Amino acid sequence: MRHALPLAASLLAAVVLAPVAGAVAADVTVENPWARETSATAKAGAAFMDITSTGAADRLVAASSDVSETVELHTHIEEGGVFKMRPVDAIDVPAGGTAPLQPGGDHVMFIGLKAPLKAGTTFPLTLTFENAGDITVDVTVMDMAATGLGDQGMMGHGTMGHGDAKAPMKQH
Repeated sequence: MRHALPLAASLLAAVVLAPVAGAVAADVTVENPWARETSATAKAGAAFMDITSTGAADRLVAASSDVSETVELHTHIEEGGVFKMRPVDAIDVPAGGTAPLQPGGDHVMFIGLKAPLKAGTTFPLTLTFENAGDITVDVTVMDMAATGLGDQGMMGHGTMGHGDAKAPMKQH
């Protein structure tokens, strides 16, 4: 009987602590998911957001959405004084920190848009994290004026472009 109490305590601890170990997604939050509207002829678009981990470091390893044929994780790099976009395998989310996905930096790229992204609409985007698993967010499409970029040229995305402004709207 003396062994039954420690065994029962161990089993109780395992049951109580198991959900904590498996609830890694609760450590990752996504705020302000938005995309800039596109023209009727645009073939590409991008989404931006802030990804925060309140716990351990994580990595965004994939994204998916029905708005385009292909969804990739991208970043901007400088080669010989020219900024270019390139796909990346993952975007690091630091422990207790934020990975900003923003124009001119890391972002989710939509290639082969099935229809233009229209201001005022939303669409689902599923983000896949190495540890937290899948998190689906609703991306709000912002008009050019709301993003502070007007009709500026769009670094390699046709009319989709990336500037240095961030949408003023916050969404949870």
